[in-house]
Formats: sequence, structure tokens, C-alpha cells
Amino acid sequence: MEKNSKEKIRPPQTQDRPGQESELVPAAETEPKKYDKNGKLAKKVCLMSGGDSGIGKAVALLFAQEGADIAISYLSEDEDAKQTKSEIEAHGRRCLLIKSDISEEKNCEATITETLNYFGQLDILVNNAALHWESESIEEISTDQLLKTFNTNFFSYFWMTKYAMPHLNKGACIINTTSVTAYRGSPRLIDYSATKGAIVSFTRSLANNLVKKGIRVNAVAPGPIWTPLIASSYDEDKVSKFGSDSPMQRAGMPNEVAPCFLFLASDDASYITGQVLHPNGGEIING
Repeated sequence: MEKNSKEKIRPPQTQDRPGQESELVPAAETEPKKYDKNGKLAKKVCLMSGGDSGIGKAVALLFAQEGADIAISYLSEDEDAKQTKSEIEAHGRRCLLIKSDISEEKNCEATITETLNYFGQLDILVNNAALHWESESIEEISTDQLLKTFNTNFFSYFWMTKYAMPHLNKGACIINTTSVTAYRGSPRLIDYSATKGAIVSFTRSLANNLVKKGIRVNAVAPGPIWTPLIASSYDEDKVSKFGSDSPMQRAGMPNEVAPCFLFLASDDASYITGQVLHPNGGEIING
């Protein structure tokens, strides 16, 4: 069947205007969705890359609050990771820390395997890890930097998803972290912005590929958000002004972004796939 061609999916019917809900077959579902008393993500397991701090940590804590057990992959920030684990466990949930450089394919496969061995299931994959360096011109971007940026920011998303797929069942979901720079670019983050653009296309393509399997794929494109990545990427003056040029004239906080991920991970977003949410302080990017 060709894409977007129509087939009969309900009994033929028509009504006089304005129509009556009581006569619809099947009935239109209008009652609010009901959730397990333990939360929107009760009995779910989430694997989060880059979950030790910043946006990843905020999402992990919110997911734990809503009943999910969490596996976190992180590069080297042991102190942050242990603190995040402690806070997740304070919500009564289990947390697995996986210290790994997921810019290498073999480590992505091992991360999926370790998560499954520990929890026995995987329901939500959040691809979130990222890095960037400022460069004044494309000539300053070495091939090593370009490859490192793509391996971490994009290829890890591909590899993590590839190795997770045999273990994701109907109702599972994948959420990718892209960026406002995917839509408007960034003159000093050329390679980073390119990876984020690739993530948008990856999200849309994968969503179409998996729709018949009942697996939803969406993304979140934050604007300026106050995280350790910012403090470690810019000089003191730029850090002091970070986010002040957004319409809201401030950087967002990670816990202002996390609800986007919760929405996309929960059954509230059961009719949403291939889409991107934009917590960016009011910048209109038409994406």
C-alpha cells in the first residue's frame, strides 16, 4: 500500500451537522488517560545516555519520580553520576551506572547488553549525550574534532538504537536530544549543529520506519539551557551572558526541559511520532 493511501478502518457512517458523539462508531475516547498509581512510567526501564548531569539528570529524576527504573551511561564524571544515582534511589527506583565512552560502537552494544542483563527489559531509550567546541571558522575544525563530535553526538544515537531494537517491544519509545541549532545553525558550532540536524532527520526517518511496530520516535530541541557543558565550553564573559539573547532573556533550567521528555515517553503522547518539541525560551524556528 502506498504511503498516505486510505483504507477502511471503521464502519461507513455520516451524520447531520453538527453531529452527535453518542452515535459515533466506535465511540470517541474522551476520558482522561488513567495511569498506574505509581506513576506515568511505572514498571518501565529507561536507558539514558549522558544522564549524569544537566538535561539528562533532570529527565532521569523526573522519570524516576514517575515510576521508571533508570540506566545511565556517562563518560567520566563519577561524582555527578553517583549523586544522580543517589537522588534516583531516593525516589524508590533502581539505578544502574555505566561508565563508558559511547563514541565507540562496541561500547554502545555493551551498554545495551549491560542494561538488559541488569533490568531484564528496556522500554525507553533516551539518546542525549553530546559535546561541542567553539570554532571561529570551518578551517579551525580538525578532522579529529569533526569525527569526535559526530561519533558522540550522532553515531552513538544510531548505534544505541541499533543494538536496542531487538529488545524493544510494541509500546516502547525512543527520544533523541537535538538542538535549536539544528534549525537556525550556529556560526561557531558548525560541526555540532550539523550533528543536531542529522538527529532531526534520523528521528523522522526512524519514526516512519518503526511506526508499524508500534514504537514511537521523537526528539526534543532545547535552546540555551544552563548545564555543565556550557560552563566548560565558553570563556567567563560568554558564560555570564549565556541565554540572555533569547526572547525570554535567560537560559532555561534542565528541569524546564525534562517535562518534554516525560510527555513524549508517556501514553499522553500515544499519537505522536516523528516530531520535535522546542523548549527554547520563545525562539520561533518553524521546525
